[in-house]
Amino acid sequence: MAKPLALTMGEPAGIGGELTLQAWREAKRSKLPTFFVVDDARRLARLAERLNWQVDVREIDAPEQAEEVFPDALPVWPLALHEEVTPGQPDAATANSVIASVEHAVSAVRTKRASAVVTNPIQKSALAAGGFSHPGHTEFLAALDEASHPPVMMLAIDELKVVPVTIHMPLRKVADQLTTAAIVHAGTVTADALKRDFGIASPRIAVSGLNPHAGEGGLLGQEEHAVIEPAIQALAEKGYDVAGPFAADSLFHESARRSYDVALCMYHDQALIPLKTLDYHNGVNVTLGLSFIRTSPDHGTALDIAGRGTADPRSLLAALRTAARMAEQRSH
Repeated sequence: MAKPLALTMGEPAGIGGELTLQAWREAKRSKLPTFFVVDDARRLARLAERLNWQVDVREIDAPEQAEEVFPDALPVWPLALHEEVTPGQPDAATANSVIASVEHAVSAVRTKRASAVVTNPIQKSALAAGGFSHPGHTEFLAALDEASHPPVMMLAIDELKVVPVTIHMPLRKVADQLTTAAIVHAGTVTADALKRDFGIASPRIAVSGLNPHAGEGGLLGQEEHAVIEPAIQALAEKGYDVAGPFAADSLFHESARRSYDVALCMYHDQALIPLKTLDYHNGVNVTLGLSFIRTSPDHGTALDIAGRGTADPRSLLAALRTAARMAEQRSH
């Protein structure tokens, strides 16, 4: 029997709780992998009651009980949240519980009591105010995993997979921070993960340029020649199926997408704009390079609509399904 997925609490004042409730309700209507959530059962029960949703919230003593409970109730591996939560109003006092939820979920996977971690969105400002020292989820997960190399972020929908080499930094800093080594690292981790977790025997990697028209032979910038082309050569010498650099403005149309399995992009928006344009609601954030599987919805905490029951659960549903497929593939 497949082990359940471990879903984290996320920001208690955000939409994570209602997305969790909606995901379990969706499981009653369509096939969805079994999951349990590391959360405060009273909080979720009160939220369901306030939204007038029929969800039986049931505490479990161990992840192993999730499979039995899931058909009839939402399994909650209890984690007390001692503070009262007001939707839309993050409180630094909840930071320890949010952090503990991630730690418990990761521990369940690393001890083989769960098959993957799926994380609800966190509010980084609230965690930082509570003493959280990591820039975000991914860096914290890497620390818990004692990873020797930085993980890589991949965004995925059915039609497209993208990996940004540089992520959360001002655009004016991208050209200075972009290095051949960073591109080679991202390409290596991505190709190996696509083989192991997605069953793609020989992943085809398309590498974008940084500048318009991929530098136009040096007329519009030197980064393609000085930084990106050496990385492509190094990846090819490692035996990977890699091509580029391609002009980003012609890399994402339908026929172009058929020529590769993943697009390695040079900065955040270059990767995420085409993906979100193609399918805004079903994007999944996948962390590559960890010893365990981690996926997440490709959106934030949505504090402005928290507690209303109007949040769209499709990205979380896609994250749960993607995590389950990856776990199944990795088990082979």
